[in-house]
Amino acid sequence: MTSPFPKSTSRPGDGRIIVRLLPAGGSGLETISYQYPLKLISPSPTVAQKSALVFLLSYGGGLVGGDGVNLTIRVHRGSSLSLVTQGHTKVFKSSSPDIVTSQRLQVQIDEDAAVCLLPDPVQPFEDSVYEQTQVFNLGNRASLCLLDWVTQGRVARGENWSFTSWKGRNEVWTQGSDPLQKERLLIRDNVILSQDGSKQVGLPLKDTMHKTSVLGTLILRGPVMAPIGDFFMREFGALPRIGSRDFRSKEDKERDSKEKPEFEQWRLRRIDMEKQQGVLWSAAQVRGCVIVKFGAATVEAGRSWIGTMLVREGSIAAYFGHSALMCVEP
Repeated sequence: MTSPFPKSTSRPGDGRIIVRLLPAGGSGLETISYQYPLKLISPSPTVAQKSALVFLLSYGGGLVGGDGVNLTIRVHRGSSLSLVTQGHTKVFKSSSPDIVTSQRLQVQIDEDAAVCLLPDPVQPFEDSVYEQTQVFNLGNRASLCLLDWVTQGRVARGENWSFTSWKGRNEVWTQGSDPLQKERLLIRDNVILSQDGSKQVGLPLKDTMHKTSVLGTLILRGPVMAPIGDFFMREFGALPRIGSRDFRSKEDKERDSKEKPEFEQWRLRRIDMEKQQGVLWSAAQVRGCVIVKFGAATVEAGRSWIGTMLVREGSIAAYFGHSALMCVEP
């Protein structure tokens, strides 16, 4: 029997999200569609909701070897979108190094629109092979907050950077103010972690990570992210430098700390926490973007650090709502 319905043009793993301004104000979903193994969920909007909210999920709690996800997003002028997850993106083992699990995200952010992507980290299992590409095309006044991070695997099962390969690429492009202007590449950030690659230095991959359990990249761009970008740059500039020493006694340090303004006290506590929990980080400005790189001795230390920084500065919660921070709140 011939089906009366037209054949679907979408493929397994395909998804699409379109966000627009609502007639009464605020941001809403015009389109949300997906196919297995991708799953997208958007809670019913509330009056207090500051941006459209979508959960990025997968059936069965993870991606099986060979799965492919291809998600396209369009955020129209003046609207905003928050993207979160409900847990680590698990990548199961591949039966062969030639069987690659992949995710591709293509995002168009129009003028005066904003996207905040603060997911839980990717957790590649032992013998997994994973490739991720995320491409963002921004209008001249568009804003982007992107967190991309990966863990060492399942610590409870003894995994320690035991996957075969993990490749991540993030690209940020801008059209500029002239619609006839050719798109300009602002950032192309590549991270390649592989067992074969570590052999070039004569060490297993786990030894090249120097006891780091999570590795992350935060990319900030646009007018909405300008305050938080400045915040990271100031805090990076305030970090103690190599070779510097404080010759004061412990009592003098405690007394001076109590006499400092509240923010200075918070900064000192945070720097002490970074030292105790093995958090290392840096920040740099690149073509109008701020790029933050960080690593931590444990996943929870990394989550606590990035969450503490974002909550303290406050721009994300103020613009997108507290739900945008649910995956990183300490």
